[in-house]
Amino acid sequence: MPPASHDSDYLGRLQDYFAEHRSLPSFSHMARLLGLRSVSSAHAVAGRLKLAGFLQTTPDRRLAPGPRFFDRPVADSVRAGLPAAANDASAESLTIDEFLVDSPSRTILLTVKGDSMIDAGLQPGDYIVVDKGRPARVGDIVVAIVDNEFTLKYLAQDKRGPYLKAGNPAYPPIRPQGQLEIFGLVTGSFRKYK
Repeated sequence: MPPASHDSDYLGRLQDYFAEHRSLPSFSHMARLLGLRSVSSAHAVAGRLKLAGFLQTTPDRRLAPGPRFFDRPVADSVRAGLPAAANDASAESLTIDEFLVDSPSRTILLTVKGDSMIDAGLQPGDYIVVDKGRPARVGDIVVAIVDNEFTLKYLAQDKRGPYLKAGNPAYPPIRPQGQLEIFGLVTGSFRKYK
């Protein structure tokens, strides 16, 4: 029986396999992948990972990712200023989707084009997480439909009424000639570095 102390390594290999193939291996292939001596050892590992919520069994008895399969460890914080001692001991974990998405049925991802929100930390090519139909307040970053065109801006208001403000001083405020509608509230963003 493989030791439970290796389960995090086994889980990592299964996550890598899933990322490449978008499915989990059969038990015989899992035994080879994890360097186990037998299929029964693969069943034992899978059983422990199921109990921990990382794996589950589908109705047709195949292995599938469980609710915690996509958890990522939150090791510690890192200073953006002076260096500090590293600590990669995992204190907690989170699933990125659960962290960024409150309402899956109302959430879409959009790609940022242009530089009008760079002071808000949104660069061209970034992905923004948009909760469609969520109420927005002044100061929120929103995707708005202004005069039948989509744009990404801060929602602002003054004596003249609501308007859209860029996160870059090179761009003027946008005041609707006709209608201003909030398509969705930006709840997060991410980018992939090369």
